[in-house]
Amino acid sequence: MKKLNILANDGLAGSARKALEKTGHKVYTAKVEQENLADFINEHNIHVLIVRSATKVRKELLDKAQPLKMIIRAGVGLDNIDTDYAKQKGVTVHNTPSASSHSVAELVFAHLLSGVRFLHESNREMPLTGDTEFKQLKKKYSKGRELQGKTLGIIGFGRIGREVAKIAVGLGMKPLAYDPYIEEAIIHLQFFDGQSLDFSIKTVSKEEVLKNADFLTLHVPAQAEPVIGEKEIDMMKDGAGIVNAARGGVIDEAAAVKALENGKLSFLALDVFADEPQPPIQLLMHPLVSLSPHIGASTVEAQERIGEEIVKKIEEFAQAVD
Repeated sequence: MKKLNILANDGLAGSARKALEKTGHKVYTAKVEQENLADFINEHNIHVLIVRSATKVRKELLDKAQPLKMIIRAGVGLDNIDTDYAKQKGVTVHNTPSASSHSVAELVFAHLLSGVRFLHESNREMPLTGDTEFKQLKKKYSKGRELQGKTLGIIGFGRIGREVAKIAVGLGMKPLAYDPYIEEAIIHLQFFDGQSLDFSIKTVSKEEVLKNADFLTLHVPAQAEPVIGEKEIDMMKDGAGIVNAARGGVIDEAAAVKALENGKLSFLALDVFADEPQPPIQLLMHPLVSLSPHIGASTVEAQERIGEEIVKKIEEFAQAVD
């Protein structure tokens, strides 16, 4: 088996690093800035580059990074990698599509539950006036809603969208999904006692999802244009809420804020931003926006599963090139 030099530029679970080093591979985990990445790869003869969303692997880097033979995206989206050009250069590209799906889905519901019970807003106000205006705050936030019985619109019904549907069903919601590439999906529910249940969900039109959803969540790749803009928001129910834990820019943030201001939307939740990593202060300070800093896949469990997938892919590659 060939011994490889590996750069995990955006971090790697400790267990994965130990597993790779145990089999003789050299693993670097120091963060290398984008402008210095090609030089580092050449100087240290890096064969495998592991990235998340922060590091960009574009044509310019691929042209300069001569030793590079494999790129692994620790996560789902490949929009930060020029995959077609990499393949032309003989560099294989992999991701870890299933490892973090459940983590993202749970974050969606963290934001949903926060939105319907005003937690994102009350958590800002309680430290300031909770001791002097407790009764006023209690009255202000006593009109929350339940998720049970509501319709959850899911735009994009791949692995993450299906994990979202599982949790929605568990909470008594009706999942309504749109995906131009998927007509029907089998949802597998695994219960705590080992029992399981399979059921199918047929996708519907985007318009049907928008018109019927009490809440909307997006699970699509990066797009050239927003998937949800002013036109789509106008089609939604008054008082609906939107969660974006997919990619920045798939929702027109300005249009969504406008809808918050005029009451069309009741809340907006964002884990990703069009101007990441420097979202506009007006968005960050808005009282009706629930915020998190692109942490959808960032759980201990997800990182362990991602690490396990990465180790497996690297070992298979090392065996193949030996």
